[in-house]
Amino acid sequence: MQHDVRLIAPADAAPLADLLVRNRAWLAPWDPARPDSYFTEGGQRAEIDGCLRRRGRGEMLPLVITTDDVVVGRLNVNSIVRGAFESGTLGYWVAEESAGHGAATTAVGLAARMAFDGLGLHRLEAGTLPHNARSQRVLEKSGFERYGYAPRYLRIAGDWQDHVLFQRLAD
Repeated sequence: MQHDVRLIAPADAAPLADLLVRNRAWLAPWDPARPDSYFTEGGQRAEIDGCLRRRGRGEMLPLVITTDDVVVGRLNVNSIVRGAFESGTLGYWVAEESAGHGAATTAVGLAARMAFDGLGLHRLEAGTLPHNARSQRVLEKSGFERYGYAPRYLRIAGDWQDHVLFQRLAD
């Protein structure tokens, strides 16, 4: 299996909508609550358009995760801040059938290289729910180090939830 990442494109709307519908229950415990429209092709088209506009302003890097050229997840470098900080926040997910097969770990490693070498960032941050051991393993395998704990950090699955914080600095 060949895992990779690439820039998201408008043509990804339908495959992403299908993937999200099939994985809605799998992703629900780890994601913000989303309206039903998010899980449609039109909702994904709007999401992609917004992401590409933010990319054009230098605010994010929106990617899809692929296995053998088939979309199996998403990865974003969000909240890019320049100047003295040169930092971004990493977020990602993979479909249930792709979990545990190296897609997320490969994608995080590739995205880190893109962020450091391509975008010139100094630091990437990522947060996980305290009980999300799989995601923590992905980050650790990808060179991220745990550096903190943030109470009630993000609203996930409708509730403000604590997060374990990780960072990776440019080599």
